[in-house]
Amino acid sequence: MNITVKKAGEAEKNEMESKPIWECEVSEFDWHYDSEERCLLIDGEVTVSYDGGSVSFGSGDYVVFPKGLSCVWKVSKPVKKHYIFG
Repeated sequence: MNITVKKAGEAEKNEMESKPIWECEVSEFDWHYDSEERCLLIDGEVTVSYDGGSVSFGSGDYVVFPKGLSCVWKVSKPVKKHYIFG
């Protein structure tokens, strides 16, 4: 089970610009994905650790979390992101 991280292109930016925004201060927490999440980071830095390893991402990254993933989020700089589930 892998997390996909890439720099957002125009298609991803257009897809996400009207989606809700989620914000989080510096913190660390467990998370489980009951459905796929796609998000575009506006601000912040995060490292997500999971069974397959860990990934880091930040401002301008487009990230896809697969359904069924259990992980630990470590937010090192306050996060602001557009997101969509499903």
